[in-house]
Amino acid sequence: MLAKQLKLLREQAGLTLEEAAPRLDFSMSRLSRIENAQVRIDVHWVRGMLDLYDVGGGRWSELVELAREANQPGWWKAYGLGDTSYIAFETEATRVHIFSLGYVTGLLQTGDYARALMVAVPVQRTAEQLDNEVAARVYRQQRLTSADNPLDLVTVIDESALHRTVGGPDVLRAQLDRLMTLAGLDTVALHVLPASAGAHAGLASGFTILHFGDLGEPDMAYVEHSLGALSLDKAGDVARAKLTFERVLSDALDPAESLALIRRLAGR
Repeated sequence: MLAKQLKLLREQAGLTLEEAAPRLDFSMSRLSRIENAQVRIDVHWVRGMLDLYDVGGGRWSELVELAREANQPGWWKAYGLGDTSYIAFETEATRVHIFSLGYVTGLLQTGDYARALMVAVPVQRTAEQLDNEVAARVYRQQRLTSADNPLDLVTVIDESALHRTVGGPDVLRAQLDRLMTLAGLDTVALHVLPASAGAHAGLASGFTILHFGDLGEPDMAYVEHSLGALSLDKAGDVARAKLTFERVLSDALDPAESLALIRRLAGR
C-alpha cells in the first residue's frame, strides 16, 4: 500500500522515474523496485520522497507512519511464512467477498481440513512448515470474532465442496459442523450455490475480492489456481470480479436456506 501511494504521489508531482531517481540519489531500477513493493523502504527515504513530491500536513504524517508500520514484521512471520501478498492484504482488509468452488474457503476451515488440503498439493514442506501453515490459517480466523479489528466475510460456497470428503468422512463432518457454527456470527454471511444452479458465472474458478474501508485503497481481486495465484488491482478486472460475484450470489441460497442444506448434509 505504501509503495502504491508513493508511485501515485510521484506521478501527481509530474515526475518520471528517470527524473525522480537521481534527485533521490536512487538508481532508476531501485526506485522502480520500491514502487513495486519488491524491497523495503527506510522511513528516512520516505521523508525525502515526500519532500520531493511536495507532500505536507496530515498526509505527510500519515505516510511516514505507514512507512514505520511497513517495516514491522507481519504476524505471519512468527509462523515462518514470508511476506506473501494475500495474507498481508487480508490483514489490512475490512471486508472480503469470497467464492469458493472446489473447497471450503480458508477463513472457515478447521485445522484438519486445512491440513488435508495442503497435503494434497504437490508442494514440499517439512512437518514443522506444515504445522505452521495450518496454524497460520486458523489464526487468520480470529478476526471473524474480533471486537477491535473485525473482518466481515460474505462467502458463496459451491455445493460440490460440501460433498467432497477432504480428509475423510470424519474431517468433512467436523468441517460442516464448523460451518454451522460460524454461520451464526454477525460478521459472516454464508451462502451455498446449489448444484441445481447448473452452469454459472464462477464455474471457471474461485476468487476473492478485498475491500479496505477507510484506508483509501482501491478494492482488489485475488485468484488462486493449481499453479499459483494472481492479484488483480486494475479497475476493469476488479469490476468484472464484482459482477461475477454478484451473479453467483444471486444464484445462491440465502443464509437460512444454506444453513439448512449444510445441516442436512452433516446429518448423512
